[in-house]
Amino acid sequence: MEKIEKPVAEAVVHWRAGDDGGRRSGPPTAPVYMATAVFVQDGDREVQPGWPASADQLSILLQKTEELDECRWRCLVGFLVPGMARPNLRAGAELLVLEGPRVVASAQVEDVIEQEGAMRG
Repeated sequence: MEKIEKPVAEAVVHWRAGDDGGRRSGPPTAPVYMATAVFVQDGDREVQPGWPASADQLSILLQKTEELDECRWRCLVGFLVPGMARPNLRAGAELLVLEGPRVVASAQVEDVIEQEGAMRG
């Protein structure tokens, strides 16, 4: 995939170092990175055994738009099923990006992109 056709948000993504459980090869090099993610909800860490791997996961798409430093990027964000993400999608929302059970990055939503024709209310 070369670009996200209908991004739903912009976020700052912080890639974890390999020593900290992140990707051993460093941040991805593909134009669009595809993985799974979970929204961080208050208290999830304390009440869900195996969290975040045990949480409801979404398929996320990340497309770098700016490299802030070697481990922080500004990205467009998309989801394979955007409707599943919308209830939690707001400026300030935090996501954990997973490869299998490992957290490889965190993302802080900066801006939600409204889609034309999207239902409001």
